[in-house]
Amino acid sequence: MKIGIDARMYGAAQTGIGIYIKHLIEEIVKLDRENEYRIFLLEPEYSNFFSDNAKVKTIKVSAGWYGWKEQIILPRQFLKEHVDLMHFPHFNAPLFYPRPCVVTIHDLTPKYFPGHKVGASRHRRLAFEFVLKNILKKAETIIAVSEYTKQDILRHYPVSPDKMTVIYEGARLKDKVCVNEGQIQNLKNKYGIKKPFIFYVGVWRNHKNLTGLIRAFGILIKEYKLDIELVLGGKEDPFYPEARQEWKRSELGSRIIRPGFITDEELPLFYKAAEVFAIPSFAEGFGLVGLEAMNFGAPVASSSVGSLPEILGRAAVYFNPADHREMAKAIFSVLSDTLLRKRLIETGFEQAKKYSWRKMAEETLKVYKEAVNE
Repeated sequence: MKIGIDARMYGAAQTGIGIYIKHLIEEIVKLDRENEYRIFLLEPEYSNFFSDNAKVKTIKVSAGWYGWKEQIILPRQFLKEHVDLMHFPHFNAPLFYPRPCVVTIHDLTPKYFPGHKVGASRHRRLAFEFVLKNILKKAETIIAVSEYTKQDILRHYPVSPDKMTVIYEGARLKDKVCVNEGQIQNLKNKYGIKKPFIFYVGVWRNHKNLTGLIRAFGILIKEYKLDIELVLGGKEDPFYPEARQEWKRSELGSRIIRPGFITDEELPLFYKAAEVFAIPSFAEGFGLVGLEAMNFGAPVASSSVGSLPEILGRAAVYFNPADHREMAKAIFSVLSDTLLRKRLIETGFEQAKKYSWRKMAEETLKVYKEAVNE
């Protein structure tokens, strides 16, 4: 069997989808030495990609995400490789690709929160709906990354539950990364972190609710009288200026540290050094960063919406993301209650162990085989 994977978003700037694709490919090419793989990549990932699996071939493509080239040029490149099955790890599959395929749906965020690039205008939002409906109808199997995402799809689209399967993602393993106090101190010196800090990492988009987190942080400073800092990791999104505007309005500029894009090498250090890891989101299909934070011993205060309670279980303190005072209260409880912190850290380690990239790859390979043999 020859399997194609649309890996154009491979590792893309710490997005959940980019991380998912990266780990899927890394694990599946180690696991499967029987089938052939065609990995479709953009530069620079094409030039940097390496696998010792002789049955893996990489193909350089030029069509970026969501544009007309994706719909017109990309299908021809896929067809040239004569694959038996294509895996589209995101909804943005070419409309005119005629061969068997499976698709992974992470969430329906563009449907609910149109303020970022995919849905920043009416025609883009309509395009999202059109492309999504097409791939949901065409795919042999639809992989959802959580039960929440599966049920969300079933609520909004005429999809048979029989063609859907839930395959959870994994999380970075702490035993693969060495973290020591010297490294943490160097990190703090580099970014000017002088006080205990709350940590957030992720894209800066409207559904991530960074404005809410900044407001909750202001309450912690002004009303709870805490002497702390807030570290907002991730690249700012020009389609979501509200976070920067809220940061400027807050008059807490010196206490809010923005390191920008955080490398894979530094991310475990931030997790380990943080007093609490905050997830203020209005929507999450999986909540990968929460599990990663738990793996490195950061207690988690999380929004109670979407898939987060499903994935994080009892290993987090939850709050209503629309209520800034409730968010502040939840974060304060983690910062101030020693017994609660201890419980969250211990249960967090156990919760993170439930999720494995290897298991995800094994279950995905099973989907490939079933899709081709149907």
